[in-house]
Amino acid sequence: MLRAGALVVVGGAAVPLTGCDLFDRGDDKPPPPDPLEPLAAEAAELAARHRAAIAADPALADPLTPIADAHQAHADELRRVIGRPLPSGASSGTPSGDADPADPLPGLREAERAGRDNAAKACATAPAERAALLGSIAAARATHLEVLK
Repeated sequence: MLRAGALVVVGGAAVPLTGCDLFDRGDDKPPPPDPLEPLAAEAAELAARHRAAIAADPALADPLTPIADAHQAHADELRRVIGRPLPSGASSGTPSGDADPADPLPGLREAERAGRDNAAKACATAPAERAALLGSIAAARATHLEVLK
């Protein structure tokens, strides 16, 4: 009799617990995109563009490798701050744009200039805990422009 009572109590307790999933259809909306996601994708793309320029002209390796590495580090840190991987379909570090394989520097300068402006705008509107990182990225991109002169 005690066993039967224990089973009823345990079984009765299990029904409400499993019932919690009764109305869960798994249709939870994904969280909204983080405002830093475009900047993270841009950093990965800039790294890829610099690496593509190095592959096209190995003589550019000395000045461009540190820049490519810095962009990759920025992309990695932005992804860490965001807390989730790049969304599917986003830039995975594949270069895009109208780079001239004969002289990639003008295209890289323009991409760095746009990237610097984007980072500065993001810094100006970011919460304090993100502003230092974004300011650092904007400053780094400004120095990259000096290297690319």
